[in-house]
Amino acid sequence: MTEAKGTFFTHDKHFYKTLFSMMTFVALQNLLAYSVNMADNIMLGSYSEYAMSGAATVNQVFFVLQTTANALATAVVALCSQYWGKQTTEPIRAVTGVALKAAALLGIIFWALSAFLDEEILGIFTTSDAILAEGVKYIKTLKWTFILFSLSTVLMAALRSVGTVNISFCTSAVSLVLNVGINYTLIFGRFGFPEMGVAGAAIGTLISRCVELGIIVFYLAKMDKKMRLFSAGFLRGDGGYARDYGRVLLPMMISSLVWAISVPMQTAILGHLSDAAIAANSVATTFYQYLKVFVQAMTNVSAVMIGNAIGRGSLDRIKSDARSLTAIDMTIGVILAAALYLLRAPLMSLYNLSDETTALAMNLLAVMSLVMLGMAYQYPVHSGIIQGGGDAKFVMNMNLISIWVIVMPLSFLSAFVWHWPVEAVVLVIQSDQIFKSLPTFIRFRSYKWIKTLTR
Repeated sequence: MTEAKGTFFTHDKHFYKTLFSMMTFVALQNLLAYSVNMADNIMLGSYSEYAMSGAATVNQVFFVLQTTANALATAVVALCSQYWGKQTTEPIRAVTGVALKAAALLGIIFWALSAFLDEEILGIFTTSDAILAEGVKYIKTLKWTFILFSLSTVLMAALRSVGTVNISFCTSAVSLVLNVGINYTLIFGRFGFPEMGVAGAAIGTLISRCVELGIIVFYLAKMDKKMRLFSAGFLRGDGGYARDYGRVLLPMMISSLVWAISVPMQTAILGHLSDAAIAANSVATTFYQYLKVFVQAMTNVSAVMIGNAIGRGSLDRIKSDARSLTAIDMTIGVILAAALYLLRAPLMSLYNLSDETTALAMNLLAVMSLVMLGMAYQYPVHSGIIQGGGDAKFVMNMNLISIWVIVMPLSFLSAFVWHWPVEAVVLVIQSDQIFKSLPTFIRFRSYKWIKTLTR
């Protein structure tokens, strides 16, 4: 269908069919992938509060890895989706090969840090010896997943850039079933296996990550007909494409590192307040992140669709597609915020926590429902549309200013100088998810973010 010039929203039915089809698969894949960590959280919460909090401290390290790996993946999508819009596949293979090398290096670095500095790193997030001891048990096995996860993330991004999303969903479904089964067996010592607690949860996650990567590689090698990734010499690459990838990646990597470093530091602030604060924040953040997968799906799909549109080259269509995506973002935000607030009590019934921790977690979930409103708009727009459209520098600058000039100083002051309640400290820590909406809206409406990245 051809769009009429000047159409405010896209009227092309194929656009919406593709959008919601991809978003459904990506959301389900994200939901299942996050459920791997969620299974650890719920089962360990039923087993021991200290085991759950110990795993939560390790997940701060994993979050930094995940955010950095996502930067590698986002750069792949930004470039490859535009090439796919032009129906050119050779550059997609070259860019993916470069990204895989970077992902392997990233995983090795995090493995080494976790192997040799485990207590020092985890000690940043808690002063409790009991929580630290559980965290050390968890990371001894979990560190092996860092390389596997980094490689899987890049490969799934390459597939997503050409519109292939169903394999990621299938992979995550198999991974979740495996993880839950192994967790139940090893955490609690069922079916004749020893009771391993937090160490058993780590083994379940490791096996799941191995299976994930194996399925993706098998699909690419035997079933994929679009990219034909494993053609001879794809890892040798082309120096020109490596430079293209590096230029796109650099601002994304800086932005992601700024974000990735700040979040564990913010968690560390709460971890130094009380054991109840870190446990309650772990629970509230878990459910917030669980619903955030829908926003992440919209972000991922927006980047692909805007990249494809730029590759095809119609400026009017790019603008109308982008406006349509923002309207959907706002609708999703309202739904998710209401769900998080209304489901607080049923969600907390899944845990066996102290009365103090339960009450605090209920209040934090109310705070996070407010945060969800702002995040569901600005995150898909700035990280999906604007960054996916080629303007990663705007996102980098906004994150640098909002996090390190505003949020981090206010977070330390509210916790350690003004001694505000935990709920108020969390609101300050998450406040950028709300106030970044204004600069994001202004930049979006300028349309200066539309940039061609391909040759």
